Amino acid sequence: MKTYISKEFVSDRAWGALDIANFDGTTVRLHWTDRPYKWHINDGQEVFAVMDGSVEMHYKQQGEIRKVLLNAGDIFYANVGCEHVAHPQGEARILVIEKEGSV
Repeated sequence: MKTYISKEFVSDRAWGALDIANFDGTTVRLHWTDRPYKWHINDGQEVFAVMDGSVEMHYKQQGEIRKVLLNAGDIFYANVGCEHVAHPQGEARILVIEKEGSV
């Protein structure tokens, strides 16, 4: 048993991660960041849950770039093939559940 206080997690680099669990190739990781990621498409599905802070998620839908502001407690689901990039609004902590080794 282990407890994680997400607000206390800080990394020495943007998108640094704390590995929490691995379920037969599906990882659960807590990320800290203060900078945008990069446009990418995951190798599988992704669940992106904002634990602390706010993140503006940019994603492409039918060739158009769309945006949604995610606050603490909000979840973004990226299905297979969904191109997206996260832009934190200041510091943010995000729980990401995805296929191991995904971008």
